[in-house]
Amino acid sequence: MPTRYNKTRTVINSGEYYEPLRKPRNLKKVVQYVTPIIHHPTTADRASLATTAHLWGYGDRYYKLAYQYYNDERLWWVIAWYNGYPTEAHITPGFTIYIPLNIENVLKMLRV
Repeated sequence: MPTRYNKTRTVINSGEYYEPLRKPRNLKKVVQYVTPIIHHPTTADRASLATTAHLWGYGDRYYKLAYQYYNDERLWWVIAWYNGYPTEAHITPGFTIYIPLNIENVLKMLRV
């Protein structure tokens, strides 16, 4: 199963600027991920994805739904992105969200 970090570049920060961060931890360098740029599909692209409706209820969490539908809780962000709600706090119980079913197609569409 692909993860969103497979193709992510890393940056090694060993410069003087990062010394206050490294010194207390006895590190010679800090490895950081470069912020990925996600491609925004067109409306037609999104419409081509097969989805299922989910009625949001008390106790629902993106990571639980990602595990249920994709068998990988780390892909919670796909459901959040698709619905346009960055956190569970943005969704009211009783609201319907949509879950794209073919995760490989979604990740390809996002170019992740």
